[in-house]
Amino acid sequence: MGLDQGRPDQGPAVSVADLRVQRGGVEVLRSLSFDVPRGQVVGLLGPSGSGKSTLIRSIVGVQMHVTGRCEVLGLPAGSRELRRRVGYVTQEPAVYDDLTVRENLRYFAVTTGAGRRAVGRVLDQVDLRGQAARLVRSLSGGQHNRVSLAVALLADPELLVLDEPTVGLDPVLRRSLWRLFHDLAAAGVTLLVSSHVMDEASECDRLLLLREGELLADETGPSLLARTGTTDVGAAFLQIIDGASR
Repeated sequence: MGLDQGRPDQGPAVSVADLRVQRGGVEVLRSLSFDVPRGQVVGLLGPSGSGKSTLIRSIVGVQMHVTGRCEVLGLPAGSRELRRRVGYVTQEPAVYDDLTVRENLRYFAVTTGAGRRAVGRVLDQVDLRGQAARLVRSLSGGQHNRVSLAVALLADPELLVLDEPTVGLDPVLRRSLWRLFHDLAAAGVTLLVSSHVMDEASECDRLLLLREGELLADETGPSLLARTGTTDVGAAFLQIIDGASR
């Protein structure tokens, strides 16, 4: 991984301007504009149905009916050149239950062109070397999530996009994943992490608060709390909503 990939003169990891998505005649995302700085953990927070997954799909280039500008690592979202530079972990399982952890990683290492040497590296990164010979279907929910994450890390991405990676996990497993996210950011990876759990805001360098397709806030946690005079992001979120509805 290049030591200079977090330099500010490279521009933001993600740059969005007037991004809109319509589905069935309904505007799902409404004129979103924001930047995701390189080398940071940016939280995309909002309740279920707020448009988080649609925004993530737009950023990785798989969403239809997108208008406006969406650039990733200086290129249009979905560009062929980004395939190995962007890692994407969906909410749904993206690995094969009837294969072992190592077999999954070897398969995806070949299909992504990462090479088999990457398998050992990602097993260590996600702390699954001890489970490498186990069938994926025999793993716990947290271990299963880490296998999907390992697949996304095979190509040593510059940007890692995670759609609700901690959903359904107990606090201990959530803490373990967040430690890994911070380790990756310290190594220069940019992370965009969606969640509907407001207390995960404290884990993020910057926050994007989304509701009903609208961006309500784009700032650091301390700045958000200071602006709203609240002590937690959940209360700040509610205050912003109440203010917008008056």
